[in-house]
Amino acid sequence: MIELKSPEEIGRMHTTGQFVGEVLDELTTVAAVGVNLLDLERHARRLIEERGAESCYWDYAPSFGRGPFRNVICLSVNDAVLHGLPHDYVLRDGDLLTMDMAVSIDGWVADSACSIIVGTPAEEDLHLIHATEVALEAAIEAAQPGNRLGDVSASIGEVATEFGYAVNLEFGGHGIGRTMHESPHVPNDGRRGRGLTLHPGLTIAIEPWLARTTNEIAFDPDGWTIRSADGSRTAHSEHTVAITEDGPLVLTRRPRQGEQHGESAATG
Repeated sequence: MIELKSPEEIGRMHTTGQFVGEVLDELTTVAAVGVNLLDLERHARRLIEERGAESCYWDYAPSFGRGPFRNVICLSVNDAVLHGLPHDYVLRDGDLLTMDMAVSIDGWVADSACSIIVGTPAEEDLHLIHATEVALEAAIEAAQPGNRLGDVSASIGEVATEFGYAVNLEFGGHGIGRTMHESPHVPNDGRRGRGLTLHPGLTIAIEPWLARTTNEIAFDPDGWTIRSADGSRTAHSEHTVAITEDGPLVLTRRPRQGEQHGESAATG
């Protein structure tokens, strides 16, 4: 069942979304050559605890994965793109790092992800990250009241094609609100004019992700970490978005996000 949220409820989700954006923003400044992924996990845990928020990942146990997820953030490096388990890995110069997190504050959830380059960026990695960001912004622009869900999905697929990347449809965006995953599913490609009509009050997480040279995936033995099947690098951008009478409202926009687009998607 799809629940449409009231303006007040969207406002409460926006509060959560602002916090998620602030955490990701801060982590982009912490992530640097020589930093261990476990230090990023601990940093995220501290910020969540200080805010009195709750991680939506802790104890998350979907049909895939081996046992409940026991971390508060997904950290995926290079050819890993989704559900990366924080582990004992020290970031190296040129690593492509994706950070994805969802939290709940006072019962309302927001979910967001971003990819950055640690240290010296390679042009092909910046191009890949930029493609996911452009696809995300195109999808947000398509999330107008009265449009169809297929318009959102098609916007992602069209940008991916324009940049020269193929799209995987096994994992995509989703409804969000009282829980992390609600209806509807938001594919990363589709047909315009098809699917669910977008009504004010609908809240969705839109999350284009791409691999450089494949649309096929492989799972690590941990059952969680998803990688490109051919080992090529990957990138992922995500925002929680509310459909309002005035158009789409991004609930997880990061304070410094304007500085991280395109050529400046690097840190360290």
